Amino acid sequence: MTLDSLQGKVAVISGGATLIGAAVADVLVAAGARVAIFDLDPNGAEVAARYAENGLFVAVDLTDDHALHAAVERVQQDFGTVELLINLACSYLDDGIASSRADWLRALDINLVSAAMLTRALHADLKASRGAVVNFTSISSGCAQTGRWLYPASKAAIKQLTRSMAMDLAGDDIRVNSVSPGWTWSRVIAEVSGGDREHADRIAADYHLLGRLGDPQEVAQVVRFLCSPAAS
Repeated sequence: MTLDSLQGKVAVISGGATLIGAAVADVLVAAGARVAIFDLDPNGAEVAARYAENGLFVAVDLTDDHALHAAVERVQQDFGTVELLINLACSYLDDGIASSRADWLRALDINLVSAAMLTRALHADLKASRGAVVNFTSISSGCAQTGRWLYPASKAAIKQLTRSMAMDLAGDDIRVNSVSPGWTWSRVIAEVSGGDREHADRIAADYHLLGRLGDPQEVAQVVRFLCSPAAS
């Protein structure tokens, strides 16, 4: 087994129905893992179906603790002990200063609190397997943007949460890291650009040294490394 192999590992990917989530699933399965996709988007079933017996889709609202724990139990019944957790699920709900208290609480519940609750629900599995957690933050965690308050604040909070998780879970032999992608070809960018990747790349060029958007597969390869023994 090579250092980048994930043979036989079981991974949970929240938000796995997204373009980036599906790319992460593709890469982990290619490395030998089985993946469980947690998402409210029914497209997650199509993603999981690509992997036959190595894929599982569970429709779940991560802000509902009962549903979250039921989803975890389903994975444990079907796949066994979970060794890898990728906290990717997020909301782009954000109207800047016009955002209501309800908007703030909803965005933080999805983007931040759900990651903490899912990690908590899987803590025993991750400890037993000396597993790994990868949290998704963003370039927005450190870069201010006009008209956006909720998303950047939640991503900055995840970055700090990752540090706290890493310290507290290190004693359980659980590795915790985060990835902070720049602008990446995703469902949101595809929607606002009308599916025009070349146009989106031109817009991104002024803000990124590579002169283009990132590809979901590029981000996924970083996640694969952080999940692998090579990142010990």
